[in-house]
Amino acid sequence: MPKMKTHKGAAKRFTLTGTGKMVRSAGRRGHFRRRMSLRILQHLDRTFEVHKTVQRRLRRALPYIAKHSR
Repeated sequence: MPKMKTHKGAAKRFTLTGTGKMVRSAGRRGHFRRRMSLRILQHLDRTFEVHKTVQRRLRRALPYIAKHSR
């Protein structure tokens, strides 16, 4: 049986916490940040939990990262 391949784009964007939650960082951080208020920028520094409907697709895209949370 061949090895499963990790989707490298997803591996760079999503991480798994110690409790098994999949988290992502916020978007809108690339450019035009001068215009944003400091409060908005601080809010974008947080990590957010991935929605449960997306997690199934991510677990398929990240087979070796997501294996430990099952």
